[in-house]
Amino acid sequence: MSVDFPRVFAALGSAGVDFILVGGAAATAHGSARLTQDVDVVYRRSRDHAVRLAAALAPYRPHLRGAPAGLPFVWDPETIWQGLNFTLATDLGDIDVLGEIIGGGGYEDLLPHSVRLEIFGQSVRCLDLETLIRVKRAAGRPKDLETIAELEAILEERGR
Repeated sequence: MSVDFPRVFAALGSAGVDFILVGGAAATAHGSARLTQDVDVVYRRSRDHAVRLAAALAPYRPHLRGAPAGLPFVWDPETIWQGLNFTLATDLGDIDVLGEIIGGGGYEDLLPHSVRLEIFGQSVRCLDLETLIRVKRAAGRPKDLETIAELEAILEERGR
C-alpha cells in the first residue's frame, strides 16, 4: 500500500504534533527522484505530544509493521512514552514514528537543522539537505548510501 502523504501530514498537523520529516520522503521533498514506500517522522518527545500523536493516528488503526498477526499492541500515549521508535502499518500506509534517529538525535537536536516546506498543501518541517545527507551517511544502509550521491548533486546544484 502506498502512503497517503496529504492525509498523514493533515492528521499530524491537525492534532498539533510537532514533527520533522526525515528519510526518503524528506529526500523527495528536496528533489530526489527516488520513490519511498513509507513516511518517516521524528516527533517531539513529551507527554503532551505522546497524547497528540496517539490521537492523530488512532483512527487509522496503527499496528506494528511486520509483527505476527494477533500480537497484542495498544497504540496509546503510554505505549508511545514507554517506547521510542515505532514502525507502523496504518490505513494511511506505512509510517515510521521516531523518537530519535542515528546521526541526528531527537526532535530538539534536529530542529535547528530543519526547514519549513510546503508539501501537499501543508507547511511541513523537513530536515535540511545537509543534515539529511549526514544522517543517511550515519545510517549506512545500502539504500541510504545510494541516495547520498543524488542528494549531494542536488546540494551542489543549489550552491551554483
